[in-house]
Amino acid sequence: MKTKILAFLMAAVLGFGTVAAADEVQSLRGKPAVEADTPPPVSNTVEAPRYARNYRQQPPLIPHRIEKYEIDLKVNMCLRCHDWPNNVQENAPMVSVSHFIDREGHKLDKVSSQRWFCVQCHVPQADAKPLVDNSFTPASK
Repeated sequence: MKTKILAFLMAAVLGFGTVAAADEVQSLRGKPAVEADTPPPVSNTVEAPRYARNYRQQPPLIPHRIEKYEIDLKVNMCLRCHDWPNNVQENAPMVSVSHFIDREGHKLDKVSSQRWFCVQCHVPQADAKPLVDNSFTPASK
């Protein structure tokens, strides 16, 4: 019984001591000014001007980094910003309506499984020097 009372008294003394000492503790940085209206960081901003397409049905290039994007059978991080209605909030282009049609021509409410893996067709744009000479010219519009 004595040990329970002693433990209770020690806990009470230590508890009061931490409350009293909390006012005295300061950060090593001092008291930094924190602005309440700081906007959240932008996750993916367009890093370069978008390149024009060279032919009619060319898939658009991706103008931002995608190294850490997860795209597997259950998750597609591209759709977080580019699927409706998030594309409006994120100011991102919406996935083309052709991505909502299956092989049989049925219109779907979600992206077709044949269009799920975006990087099959879409690649990040890069201002890279061509590996070989290219004489390609786009067809007239």
